[in-house]
Amino acid sequence: MESAQRVVHRSGLFSRLLLALVVLALLFFAYTVVRENLSARTVRDWPWRFRLMDLQSATAALIATSGAALARAQYARTVRPVLGHFGRTVADVAPEGRLAWACHLFNGAQDVATVTDMGYWVVFTSSARAQGAEDASRWLSSQETDQLIVRRGLVAREDFWLDFIGTGRPIPGQGLMFLGWFTEPALREVETVYVRVRVIDRVGDTHERTIDLLKGVNRTPRYPDAPPF
Repeated sequence: MESAQRVVHRSGLFSRLLLALVVLALLFFAYTVVRENLSARTVRDWPWRFRLMDLQSATAALIATSGAALARAQYARTVRPVLGHFGRTVADVAPEGRLAWACHLFNGAQDVATVTDMGYWVVFTSSARAQGAEDASRWLSSQETDQLIVRRGLVAREDFWLDFIGTGRPIPGQGLMFLGWFTEPALREVETVYVRVRVIDRVGDTHERTIDLLKGVNRTPRYPDAPPF
């Protein structure tokens, strides 16, 4: 279920409309070139009797719209977020200094990205499923995920915690966003938690990535990991 980052929606105003203008300019250019090479008698017939624009104007329109489309594509690559994540064992998030696996999302790009949606998918361990635990059957909100895990006898903010991330939360360029933490009791019950993150960039494109919060986790930690930076 873990996936690489992908674009799930492009801005209609800054992408589709611009592409439509390029196609329209290309049609005008093709019509004008064909019309310019027809005989005078044929030009009087329909539909060639209509003069949309001269060859110079049609060429200029095609160059202008194509250049705008290329500039937009280049700018979109410049401001595109680069979403990644990492986790490590720490001793400063869970109560009483208990060791916990803490997870962060980071934006490795230079420009800000804004969260538009967060979804969670919980998979329990085989031993937990043998005792009646049921994996998620759809993408859940953070509150629904908390409730699902709490049913296994775990305590939110004591055994685990998923940070509430609302729509509109910015992730600055080269910045981090905390996702949650899991102590050893929670890791005995939860096999993994997938998080689907959707963000929108400065040009209006929506990007999505699904990450595995417990990828590489140490389920029986004895010491905290070294700082990542």
